[in-house]
Amino acid sequence: QVQLVESGGGLVQPGGSLRLSCEASGFTLDYYAIGWFRQAPGKEREGVSCVSSSNGLTYYADSVKGRFTISRDNAKNTMYLQMNSLKPEDTAVYYCAADRWTDITKVQAMCVSVGYSMDYWGKGTLVTVSS
Repeated sequence: QVQLVESGGGLVQPGGSLRLSCEASGFTLDYYAIGWFRQAPGKEREGVSCVSSSNGLTYYADSVKGRFTISRDNAKNTMYLQMNSLKPEDTAVYYCAADRWTDITKVQAMCVSVGYSMDYWGKGTLVTVSS
């Protein structure tokens, strides 16, 4: 069964850290461009960070640059989002996604273009930043 399953969300205080995981099954994540997206209540979904299949190009939204780090472990077929110095405005449902056909020239577009077509999406994990 082809799927992406997120984990690691939860409640954290401002200034705290969380690491989100996204395990792929049914396909090899190594060959895919990957990304993390989020959707806050009442807002549109936005791209947080995306990286090409070769890890040759990484994009971060300005709002998370310097605080979040995207990575993957090919041996575990899993991608991660390390989130540090969390702020209340980071509160959202976080989704992972993967696309086989996004090459290095389209990684930023994958993250910022509304409605960009992705092969696979996870169902999301809730992150709440609150004191």
